[in-house]
Amino acid sequence: MPQIVNLGRELVRINPAKNSIEYSQNGGRSWVMRCSNGSYGTFRDLLVYGRELLACTSKGLYVSTNEGRSFVQRCSNTSYGEFLNIQDGGSELLANTTKGLYYSRNGGRSWVRR
Repeated sequence: MPQIVNLGRELVRINPAKNSIEYSQNGGRSWVMRCSNGSYGTFRDLLVYGRELLACTSKGLYVSTNEGRSFVQRCSNTSYGEFLNIQDGGSELLANTTKGLYYSRNGGRSWVRR
């Protein structure tokens, strides 16, 4: 589960102890909190997808277009289960959930079981 990703000139990570998103501009020598909002649920996984930062949380799949400062829910359909991790499969996104492996061809807005 990638909890640290490269985002432009920054490293962005999940700090599980604080359930927050942090960034570093010095290769990880120091970290600054960027987002800490419990309404998103527990952060589990991050993925840079084009110009977006996707976050798997205990409340669904969230997207940020401002480098992780804030997130908007992209998918919360409980029929998929809880999102555990996500990866870019080229022409599709792949997500492991508590109900199996799913793929999406529309940026994570809807999912099909594989």
